[in-house]
Amino acid sequence: METTLLPKVVLRELTLQDSEDRYKWCLDKEVTKHLNMPEKYPPFSREETQNWIKMCIAKTNGYEQKAIMTEDGTHIGWIDLKNIDKLNKHAELGIAIGDKSYWGKGYGLSAMNQMLLWGFNELELNKIWLRVEIDNEKAIKSYKNMGYIEEGILRQDRLRNGEFIDRLRMSILKNEFYSKLGI
Repeated sequence: METTLLPKVVLRELTLQDSEDRYKWCLDKEVTKHLNMPEKYPPFSREETQNWIKMCIAKTNGYEQKAIMTEDGTHIGWIDLKNIDKLNKHAELGIAIGDKSYWGKGYGLSAMNQMLLWGFNELELNKIWLRVEIDNEKAIKSYKNMGYIEEGILRQDRLRNGEFIDRLRMSILKNEFYSKLGI
């Protein structure tokens, strides 16, 4: 993982002003295809989106969610840790680059790098895992580039468009991540 070659991003706390971008992104079926969202269109109303952002800000929904910002201050997506297990020191990562003009350019890797550092350092986690649909080949490649290891297949784990989809469970351990960074 060549972090020096990745674009710079800033992870910041969510604000209510993020609601409009989030709502706009949820209207794009290409953006939401691999996200776990209700099977209706739109998946969320503006009000539901604002309420979700409010819960994230108040930290009442179990999510440590951050806005992903480019170096020039453009809001391009979100990243979170959820299902945080403090006893066993692990959590689940979720990420979405909502602005498609930033896809495939390393912004997701850069955001993941920062969130992993935060999770391992600030939350003192030992493992950060994720679930990814088996047909989301670009995401799987990104996760492998970050150092994630396949743990196994979660059979028929998500209902998408009326069909059950298998998901791959992947994880990275603190020592593996630090080793990749050369720490």
